[in-house]
Amino acid sequence: MLEMLTPQFYVAALQIIVIDILLGGDNAVVIALACRKLNAKQRNQGIFWGVFGAVGLRVILIFFALKLLALPFLKIIGGLLLLWIGVKLLLPEDDAHTSVESSDSLWGAVKTIVIADAVMSLDNVIAVAGAAHGDMLLVVFGIAISIPIIVWGSKLVMGLMDRFPMVITLGGGLLGWIAGHMMVTDIWATPFLAAYPRWLHYPASVTGALFVVIVGSLLARRKIARQAALAKEPRQED
Repeated sequence: MLEMLTPQFYVAALQIIVIDILLGGDNAVVIALACRKLNAKQRNQGIFWGVFGAVGLRVILIFFALKLLALPFLKIIGGLLLLWIGVKLLLPEDDAHTSVESSDSLWGAVKTIVIADAVMSLDNVIAVAGAAHGDMLLVVFGIAISIPIIVWGSKLVMGLMDRFPMVITLGGGLLGWIAGHMMVTDIWATPFLAAYPRWLHYPASVTGALFVVIVGSLLARRKIARQAALAKEPRQED
């Protein structure tokens, strides 16, 4: 467990906050869609209870993820999955919210927010568990700070991401960095790496970050080119 008031604690907390902002942008969209049919008073209540329930469920999921990552091979599996999540973050977005239904009742909206957040939280749970290094206090601290940023500052954050795409690239690189560290600290791998220097996790982290940025950028270019080609096809038929 990392002690508070140490640089390591706050670096890890900053990683969790960045992860929540990058991977939690969908939360604001889900909240808006689920609550759009409520009146002004109920909308505020729906946002509060929806966020409360979603965050509580996420903390529980992360708690179990932290326990599972203590088993052999699961950090390696989690690291590989996190590499893919980082790559996917760099790809052009598709509309993933068409199935989110609005509700004209307060608790119906809250239920929609919690269920949708649970379905979409796998990437966030794995990333936060990897950054937390087994420290549940760190998880709660990071998420608590990121909640107001996600809920009230989501438009500003999304605007910055649209204006400065490098923010997304750096975020994907961060996920790759955490993935590389996770894999070399797996219980199964540590006996084989015991003879190597302790700083070995740094090259592994850099490799993970470079993998995400390079592969994600290449796939993003291919996807954009494919979308552009499909957009031109109707014009050629005309």
